[in-house]
Amino acid sequence: MLQVKDLPDKAILEKFASRYPNADVDAVMQFLHLLGVASELSIGLDEFLSRYQLLQGRWWVLILLMREDNFVSSPSKLAEKAGVSRATMTGLLDGLSREKLIERIVDEKDKRQTQIKLTSKGQKQLDDVMPDYYQRLGKLMSVIDKNEGETLMRVLGKLKQNLTIFD
Repeated sequence: MLQVKDLPDKAILEKFASRYPNADVDAVMQFLHLLGVASELSIGLDEFLSRYQLLQGRWWVLILLMREDNFVSSPSKLAEKAGVSRATMTGLLDGLSREKLIERIVDEKDKRQTQIKLTSKGQKQLDDVMPDYYQRLGKLMSVIDKNEGETLMRVLGKLKQNLTIFD
């Protein structure tokens, strides 16, 4: 993912706005700042997870499986819940299977049907990661109080509802 570390200041954006009159300089600054923070959070999460020999995609698959009552789901449901293509999910599952963090269970009656199950080794991997993850997340979010957190959730919800502008 490309990450712009040198965000433009207001003067630069006003220069752009003189060329593109529809540009709302304040909105652009807010968006770029949000995008920058989101990128840094994603990179930081990847760096953290790499200490546990995981990447975000594989970690999310383990979490999605752990959320299931019996730790089992289909590859297509996992792909849908993760927001990735089935091909991408297959790649994630292949890697997790090689490391024995998940197992594929083939349906005896219909060999085309496969379920994915979180293994005890996969659960142990999560049990190793999650306490440290929650501690770091708590420390990160400790800079905002409860009211700010609620405001943040409302603002992010509004932005999420308005994402159709990119369609």
